[in-house]
Amino acid sequence: MVGIWIGIGVFVLFILLSMVRVLQEYERGVVFFLGRYVGTRGPGLILLVPMLEQLTTVSLRTVTMDIPSQKIITKDNVSIDIAAVAYYHVIDPEKSVVKIEDVQNAVNQISQTTVRNVVGQFMLDQLLQKTRDINTQIKNVIDAHTEPWGVQVTVVEIKDISLPENMQRAMAKEAEAERERRAKIVAAEGEYQAAEKLGQAADLISKHPVALQLRTLQTMAEISVEKNSTIIFPAQFMTTVQEAIKMIGNDSKKLK
Repeated sequence: MVGIWIGIGVFVLFILLSMVRVLQEYERGVVFFLGRYVGTRGPGLILLVPMLEQLTTVSLRTVTMDIPSQKIITKDNVSIDIAAVAYYHVIDPEKSVVKIEDVQNAVNQISQTTVRNVVGQFMLDQLLQKTRDINTQIKNVIDAHTEPWGVQVTVVEIKDISLPENMQRAMAKEAEAERERRAKIVAAEGEYQAAEKLGQAADLISKHPVALQLRTLQTMAEISVEKNSTIIFPAQFMTTVQEAIKMIGNDSKKLK
């Protein structure tokens, strides 16, 4: 008799335990009564009808999903390897359980397909320059597919682009040629500005002939720093010096 009561007690305890569920703050419970959806419960303590109700737990936390590297041919027929990462979370627990069998695998597969389709619409230069816009486009396409499953994709980022070696060499040559082009432009602009300044200096010197001789004296003074230098004075220079001395003397007399 005692054994029967013990068996009944164990059975009742088992029933009571099967009635009680505790869900965390980030969890929701999708409840089915005899196979029919009857509601979403949680978080906290949940009581179920034993043997009649079943509970499927769904996490609402953001999931970080790696999109494996895959070979993609761009619009200009360049074969590249692209790896990406996606962030998503469940916003409708009912749809994530009822509408799709394995939501995580489904999101992963549609993400791989979308990355391949979207990237294939761009040329390599566009892919390298407009990565942010392409990420947004990929996210929008994936989110449109996952919305019926109760899943929202928040971010998709291309994290690695692997180029063939021959393409890397070609891009390096292109970058080098671009740097040389810029250097030549800068040098040409410097020559142009120098020519303008020299023209202005020539116009100024033509109005003051003595200035040319003063400049010549300055140049010779710079040359004379080297002790082994030999300086030759042209006859015209001496005549101009005499004229300069005479002009200075006349100015002194006028001041007196």
